[in-house]
Amino acid sequence: MTATLTTPFDTPPAQAPLAAARAVAATKRYGSGDATVTALDAVTVDFHANQFTAIMGPSGSGKSTLMHLVAGLDTLTSGNVYIGDTDLSGLDDRRLTTLRRDKIGFIFQAYNLVPTLTALENIVLPASLAGRKPDKEWLDQVVHTVGLTNRLKHRPSELSGGQQQRVAVARALASRPSIIFGDEPTGNLDSRTGAEILSFMRSAVRELGQTIVMVTHDPAAASYAERVIFLADGSIVDEMFAPTPDRVLDRMKHFGE
Repeated sequence: MTATLTTPFDTPPAQAPLAAARAVAATKRYGSGDATVTALDAVTVDFHANQFTAIMGPSGSGKSTLMHLVAGLDTLTSGNVYIGDTDLSGLDDRRLTTLRRDKIGFIFQAYNLVPTLTALENIVLPASLAGRKPDKEWLDQVVHTVGLTNRLKHRPSELSGGQQQRVAVARALASRPSIIFGDEPTGNLDSRTGAEILSFMRSAVRELGQTIVMVTHDPAAASYAERVIFLADGSIVDEMFAPTPDRVLDRMKHFGE
């Protein structure tokens, strides 16, 4: 069953934005027979273009599963997921790899930087692997937005954790993907540094026109998003627009956390 997302207190924008990605009756089950576990249960949801969306829910609610399915990192049991108009279920491994490289950016809790490369070389690595030269004007704008102009020649070991995550954010932005997925991107950072990274991500949406979907357990982190989607037991149970930390926390308490 598809959940009803809106409540009288959380009104979506008057004109529905275009979907950068969407799930339609997306279901993921593990195991078989009596051991079957439904991690995601027929979820239908759009992730709007040029919007910062957070996904929240208790442990085991399906939030990471949803993100991994929509990002093409895992396969559906049934249903469909789309990046733009492309149905991922219709792609073979080669075309799926190409789509992830060309259309999707990733920011993980672990920075996943190559230690022998400089910050700049890490940022442009996806383009280099694809045999493309990055757009210099766009690259300069991204580097400026995330505050790395004076750190481009440094290797990861010469950078703080926050600076390394800035490099990871810039790497995700550099190829100008259709959508960026973040999995607890500030989970390894102190609150001040995490706030800086989240501000950079919000600036990327507002000033650079990017689309970001972030899984988080932190109400303060979720408040940087324009929209929060709440999951419980593999289903979407609510959503919120213009979130604040207190409103998000209150809503999470309602769902049993």
